[in-house]
Amino acid sequence: MTMQTKHLPEAYDALAPDGSEIRVLATTGGGSMAHCLLPPGRTSVAVAHRTVEEVWYFLAGRGEVWRKLGEREEVIEVSTGASLAIPLGTHFQFRNTGDSPLELVLATIPPWPGDDEAYRVPGRWPTGDD
Repeated sequence: MTMQTKHLPEAYDALAPDGSEIRVLATTGGGSMAHCLLPPGRTSVAVAHRTVEEVWYFLAGRGEVWRKLGEREEVIEVSTGASLAIPLGTHFQFRNTGDSPLELVLATIPPWPGDDEAYRVPGRWPTGDD
């Protein structure tokens, strides 16, 4: 693995399995980082991960995140400066409740393995894709 330096690209690299815009940032053998953007009025598809955990840090916007792990379930409000964890096996969904993009940086441990990592689960809110 080489030392990487990446700047936030203007165009997104991929649409995540949950429908959010992903811009890939630096990656190492132990983890990867990405910038995520959910436009105003949008709700992500509810998913869980097969092998990775994530840590999120919100840069801008306002929204809500639903997480469910076993019998524990919660909805939290998020905005600039909030941070949260998505442990392995957690069902989660998020939505933008503001009038500007909801933006966050997420770290994935281990690195994101590919498109088959996330799988759909029953969610808290309708998405328009349901």
